[in-house]
This record gives sequence, structure tokens and C-alpha cells, in this order.
Amino acid sequence: MPSQAIARATEPELVSRLAKFFPDAAPVRIPIKLSRSGGNGEGGEEGGNFLQNTVIEFGTTREVLFVVDCQLEFADRVLVESNDGTLHAEACVVAVQYHPRQTVVAARFLKDVPNWIVKS
Repeated sequence: MPSQAIARATEPELVSRLAKFFPDAAPVRIPIKLSRSGGNGEGGEEGGNFLQNTVIEFGTTREVLFVVDCQLEFADRVLVESNDGTLHAEACVVAVQYHPRQTVVAARFLKDVPNWIVKS
């Protein structure tokens, strides 16, 4: 009986597959707190429910790409907050890729977030 090994892609590898659809995406690795948005458009926490801590693996000036263990779907609104408080913005899910036990998500900021990502 031949032995078989099941290779599991790491989270950054999963996100890099989705990042191919966002040509300006750059690897960033920023720890964040992710919550469901209250939907008031102000990036406030009214009605928001904490989802989980995760890491932005790739980002553009308008989008963030990350992996979650919970269920998120196209058009869901989320509040993205960096652990150091420099990023606090509401975003809308614009792409998802479902994998066993994980979902890769791309979310677009609802308002301009200046200087959250600096590209050299």
C-alpha cells in the first residue's frame, strides 16, 4: 500500500491565488480584528459583531485580502481594524474563494483610506 501525503496550502498561499485577480496587490502581513459592520457607512461599530482576528496577507490602496474561519459572502460588510489602531475602515466583500474550513476574502474599502498601505 503506497503511502500518501496530503499537502495543505498555507494561508498566504491560498490568499496569493486570489491576489492574482488584483494586479496591484502587494504582500503586507498586517494583523487585524474583523467584525461584521453595522452598515452605517461611517466605519462605526454600531451593530457590529466580532468575527475573528486574522491577518491581511495582501492589500491594494482599495482592497484587503485575508483568510477567515467563519462564513462571509459576497457583498457582506465588515469592519477592518489593525491591532495598532492605524487602520479602522468599513469594507464590502468583493470576492470569496471557499476552501475546507477556511474562506479567502477580498474586501474593498467603502471610503478612501489614505496611506494605509505604502508602496515603494
